[in-house]
Amino acid sequence: MTKLSVNVNKIATLRNARGGNVPNLLKVSADLEKYGTQGITIHPRPDERHIRYQDARDLKEIVTTEFNIEGNPVQKFIDLVLEVKPTQVTLVPDAVDAITSNAGWDTIQHKSFLQDVIAVFKSEGIRTSIFVDPVQKMIEGAKATGTDRIELYTESYATLYPSNKEDAIRPYIESAFVANELELGINAGHDLSLENIAYFKNSIPELLEVSIGHALVSEALYQGFESVIAQYLKKLGS
Repeated sequence: MTKLSVNVNKIATLRNARGGNVPNLLKVSADLEKYGTQGITIHPRPDERHIRYQDARDLKEIVTTEFNIEGNPVQKFIDLVLEVKPTQVTLVPDAVDAITSNAGWDTIQHKSFLQDVIAVFKSEGIRTSIFVDPVQKMIEGAKATGTDRIELYTESYATLYPSNKEDAIRPYIESAFVANELELGINAGHDLSLENIAYFKNSIPELLEVSIGHALVSEALYQGFESVIAQYLKKLGS
């Protein structure tokens, strides 16, 4: 079974636009769980322009499924994760001013750094995942860091899918084979949607989790969260 984790950053962006507490991030997250999502993901950035660090603390008290915090492991982020102790931490090499995640780790160049950070999180019982492009040597490098899982960065798949889904999925199938051989768990995320998620899920063996935010929230503007969550769960075989 592939679990659906919903990234609620866009809910926080909408809330912050008016400076109040509408929409209520905690209520939306609780409702998403009620509708069947199997995880909540947040990606706090240093400027807190959407998810605030306090949101992570507050969500820890109400999330009853899996709680995933993702971000660049600067010291402030590391301290937050160690304080909150989510189910999973996903390490993403974001620049401070990045609008959204746009590349995976160079797991060879940053091997020592990732090893040190991952060791700290795992010593506290936090499952670790690192964001990687679908490139064999980067997945092999990920194994050497000691991470539990990888998260395949799926923007290139989503971009190519409408015109050539076979070419779009090919590097991800190859990457999944490598990860499975290395006994690395496989997550995936970025620009996955109701349009492209079923083909991805059905093509990737042992896909454990997908994290979806922007597309899911956008789809819910038209169809409502309850309907959209049900559709994702059906496509994921959950």
